[in-house]
Amino acid sequence: MRAIWNGAIGFGLVNIPIKLYSATDSSTLDLDMLDSKDMSNIKFKRVNEKTGKEVVWENIVKGYKLEDKYIVLDDEDFAAASPEKSKVLSIAQFVKEDEIDSALFETPYFLEPQKNGEAAYKLLLKSLMKTKMAGIGSFILREREILCLIRPYDDKILMVNRMRYPEEMRSYEDLKIPAGSAPKPDELKMAEALIKSLASTFDPTKYKDTYNADLLKIIKQKAKGKKVKLTETKEPEGKTTDLMAMLKASLEGKKKKAG
Repeated sequence: MRAIWNGAIGFGLVNIPIKLYSATDSSTLDLDMLDSKDMSNIKFKRVNEKTGKEVVWENIVKGYKLEDKYIVLDDEDFAAASPEKSKVLSIAQFVKEDEIDSALFETPYFLEPQKNGEAAYKLLLKSLMKTKMAGIGSFILREREILCLIRPYDDKILMVNRMRYPEEMRSYEDLKIPAGSAPKPDELKMAEALIKSLASTFDPTKYKDTYNADLLKIIKQKAKGKKVKLTETKEPEGKTTDLMAMLKASLEGKKKKAG
């Protein structure tokens, strides 16, 4: 694993030197884009829109268009914007994790203590576990200020969950969500019974990405020259003829499966 950020956690007057690591790996198959004529790889180039010529990475700069003129920025400009946040992940407050809407959560990262930071790292980890709290803070990563939550993971390590800012959440006001009539008491009772019959303790290890495995089987079949058969599936109908009957059938089907 390669660290993607070096800095420190600001915990009151305590600074904990840490390294930040990505906590996830992509589970998708590595598919290449090919030219159907000769199976050659498709390459993407950075091209000057005026000359049409490729530009080498060393000659590419970043700029912001202000009043029809580009203002070019360098590394020092980005660091000068918020120098304290470039190297310190400052905890602003502590909260109960269930106070935060899960829609705001994004990418998780692991935190590793650097030399001389082990004791303070352990202290923060154990304190969060004891109080069942999590820290809210921010820092600069790849030229962007990141809002994040710091929490224990597996009771062994500190994890940072990158968070969306509330203004990044789109409004749903333009969606056509009809008010509709209130559900009938019998329907609501049956729906509650169905939910309770499917309720259990969440175990993430039960869930697997089966699509990639199925796709890999098809790839291997095609490699052997076998023809792949497509099983037709109909799109579920949105029209509900008898909601009560459907709920009852679902509940009975669950009971038979359990039996």
